[in-house]
Amino acid sequence: MKVSMNTVVTIDFELTDSDGKTLEKSKEPISYLHGGFDNIFPKIEEAIHGKAQGDEVEVSLEPKDAFGEYDEDLVNIESADKFPEKNVKVGMQFEGEDESGDVVVFTVTDIADGKVVVDGNHPYAGQRVMFKAKIVEVRSANQEEIQHKHVHGPGGHHHH
Repeated sequence: MKVSMNTVVTIDFELTDSDGKTLEKSKEPISYLHGGFDNIFPKIEEAIHGKAQGDEVEVSLEPKDAFGEYDEDLVNIESADKFPEKNVKVGMQFEGEDESGDVVVFTVTDIADGKVVVDGNHPYAGQRVMFKAKIVEVRSANQEEIQHKHVHGPGGHHHH
């Protein structure tokens, strides 16, 4: 069966940076609903489209096709007393909102003199990344998955 609109694709993947360093690797194969549901980067979806079980794809993604350009405006310096946790540490993440009210995950990147630097950019923003995947399985999605626009069952999304 070939990957097409409304198929559930299960892949093993590895994401590397331009130096070939592994950024992320699937421990378990992941499944997503194929067909423009924004469950995976569009450029990857294009590469996987029409492939079959056992095929491998390799896609080089510019920042705009992956985690976005690095946005200086998403770096803020806050006073440490604005944070509920007394022991704020570099690397901590929390949700905040950007100017338009969208939820952004901020990461603490620096702490000095009672000031905390937080960065709302994705850790891989501004990077060109290489996405390698092997297609483990392709199956037809069921009606419910298509309605909900994501995969149900093993490796998929569960409603609580």
